[in-house]
Amino acid sequence: MEKGNLASQALEQGKGILRLAPNWVPRSFCVPGRRIKLHPDDYYVLGGERGGIDERWFSSTTPAKNGPLTGEHEGLSFIVFNNGDKEELLLLKDAVDELKGTLIGQRLWNEYESWPMYSKFFDNMGPLPHHIHHNDEKAALIGQKGKPEAYYFPPQLNNHGGDFPYTFFGIAPGTTKEQIRECLVNFTKGDNKITNFSQAFRLEPGTGWDVPPGMLHAPGSMCTYEPQKASDVFAMYQSLVNEAIIPEVLLWNGTPEDQKGNFDALMEVIDWELNVNPNILETRFMNPKPVKPIEEMQTEGYIENWICYRSHAFSAKELTVQPGASVTIKDSAAYGMIMMQGHGTMGVWDVETPALIRYGQLTHDEYFVSETAAKEGVKIVNKSSTDPIVMLKHFGPENPDLKL
Repeated sequence: MEKGNLASQALEQGKGILRLAPNWVPRSFCVPGRRIKLHPDDYYVLGGERGGIDERWFSSTTPAKNGPLTGEHEGLSFIVFNNGDKEELLLLKDAVDELKGTLIGQRLWNEYESWPMYSKFFDNMGPLPHHIHHNDEKAALIGQKGKPEAYYFPPQLNNHGGDFPYTFFGIAPGTTKEQIRECLVNFTKGDNKITNFSQAFRLEPGTGWDVPPGMLHAPGSMCTYEPQKASDVFAMYQSLVNEAIIPEVLLWNGTPEDQKGNFDALMEVIDWELNVNPNILETRFMNPKPVKPIEEMQTEGYIENWICYRSHAFSAKELTVQPGASVTIKDSAAYGMIMMQGHGTMGVWDVETPALIRYGQLTHDEYFVSETAAKEGVKIVNKSSTDPIVMLKHFGPENPDLKL
């Protein structure tokens, strides 16, 4: 059967909800924090030179850009469905291309002709280097899209904060452009000390941060749920982190070939006003916000909070369904979801939260909900009398339910 029919078949089988397979991504410059439920024997299953697996990507139609050794489908999510008596896999990207607005909604298809976001668990034992994501204009110079992103620190995955649960954001007010440029010029001379000109914030489970493109940031070592625009563009501006040297190639990672070596081009990627804003806590920090009055939701057996809500490019919610409750939740847009806690049913599917996953093993903890199914309402039944169901839901741009 051809792909197009397979996509329709999978959507019909799930009554508008697609089951997804775990999508593990290694990063050669990272040390896994070992909090994303991968089996301890499997963090380096792809081989030493690929580095450890410290990310799991959700609802992704975006390939990972991990250099020449990148696997064929690395970063791309697969749909799992039954074709007759055998389980089959189909790329979510192929299903989106085939089903178009039927899956992601006409609004998004007409504007993007793709699923324009993905989310991930990012799980590093130590901090990342101070780095930056390009805006659309700068990313276009290397044939990519810009990348806003956001963070949320799920309590379920953060019983341990890692080596450095603090994130540097921006540039300290009073810093000059010359000082930052000098740090970039000194990249290959050991420690370029760029975080001397930044400020770190302690990370708190159950809260989050918004990171627009052009903003310098050095993510801390908490396990992070990270919705973002569908892009993998970045450049590392810090040369030494946690005593590890960052290769110079990553400094020029987002620079067009003919501009490599031009430090002014690196400076132009920085949104200066955004970085030196003294009110970073006020403008970028995110405490959860209830989607409706709390009493109203509690009466129905659930609580739903916006957890990422400052960007136009994506948004995210945390849904908690109380033990024994049965609820029907409506959304105005398609979304992906990942289970954080509990078990039960969602539409025709079982949902459960595995404690340990082998590399290549299939699960029932990740799904993609079509716009039609989301609007009709998704029935979730909590089969436990003691354990809440908690799931995180990631949406594409301009969510009609979110009033920024």
